[in-house]
Amino acid sequence: MAAALALLALMLSAGAALLPARPVPTIPPTAAPGRRVRWLPPLRWWWVPPLLSAGMLALAGLAAAIVDAPVTGPPLVAALVLVVAVAVTGGTVVVPAVFHLARRRPEPGDGDADDERPVLRGGLVIGTLERIAVVVAVLTGWPEGIAVVLAVKGLARYPELRDPRASEYFIIGTFTSVLWALAAGGVGVGLAA
Repeated sequence: MAAALALLALMLSAGAALLPARPVPTIPPTAAPGRRVRWLPPLRWWWVPPLLSAGMLALAGLAAAIVDAPVTGPPLVAALVLVVAVAVTGGTVVVPAVFHLARRRPEPGDGDADDERPVLRGGLVIGTLERIAVVVAVLTGWPEGIAVVLAVKGLARYPELRDPRASEYFIIGTFTSVLWALAAGGVGVGLAA
């Protein structure tokens, strides 16, 4: 029963990350001339998808902690696939939410100095690959792999990190992304143990 609850919570966590926090076009912008692009209404509260995803991941973790016998066979494979999906989809909404929380408010008289985020190109793709690598390292019992991933990412981004705002953005994003992947991987380890 606890394993089924963990699987359900993992599915809901991945699904919660797919809720539209921003407007989503329902008709492709390249639609026929004269046809308007319609938008799905965005969620008014940007924090709903990450909070739901985190809550469901926490529920999955609690359920995995009380599993009497390890999950084996096809249910384990399904659980591990869901764990990787949660690591990827959940991190994709949690990281921007943390950026939103950490965003500096400009001091009076600073003007628009901090309105722009630093440009670290490829952040979404790099973050997704990072979470996949971290969760796979956790699931395979190779914690050294996490250090390898972080070292490669740090070396690749080193030239861009001379800007203090970019380095802060990099650290917040990396820590959030890695912690999310570790949490998702921990659920998988709990189900398999």
